[in-house]
Parts: sequence; C-alpha cells; structure tokens
Amino acid sequence: MTLIKQSRPAFDSSTVPGGMCPIATKISTMLPGDWRAERPVVDRDACVMCATCWIFCPVQSIEEKAAWFEANLLTCKGCGICAYECPHRAISMVEENK
Repeated sequence: MTLIKQSRPAFDSSTVPGGMCPIATKISTMLPGDWRAERPVVDRDACVMCATCWIFCPVQSIEEKAAWFEANLLTCKGCGICAYECPHRAISMVEENK
C-alpha cells in the first residue's frame, strides 16, 4: 500500500474557536439592503398598528414609529412576508430602483 503525501498539512480543527466553520475568514460588510430586489412601502393611512408585520418579519427589521410600523431598509431583505401577512394590506412591495 502506497501512502500519498498531502500538498498541505491536514486541517487542525483545534485552532477554530467554539466549533465555528473555518471557511469564512473575513466578515462581509454587505447588508441585506444592498442586494434586495424589492422593498416594503407602508401606506400610513391604512396601517392600524396591529404589529402583524413585526411578528412575522424573519429578520426583525420592522420598527415601530409614532402611528405606523416601517421596515428598516438597511436590514430588510425584501422577502415580502410583511406585505403578505398584513391583514389590512397596508404594505406593498415596490421594486428597489423605483
């Protein structure tokens, strides 16, 4: 049986803290708002502050304003769940370039 020598030493998992994945070595500064295709727009007159959008937002980007809820566009990924779940249809999804 012939042993094949590796070109690099085998990976030492003891150097990775807390079992983290060793592949990603640099933190990305890109936020979801940088790549989103659509953004939620709130009809402030139709919003009744029921907080359904806030409850269903998977990234918790919905923020409470004085008389309505609104998405933080830096963290919103544009999935449209808030618009789909809004019982009063106060949220609509608009193309990002508009």
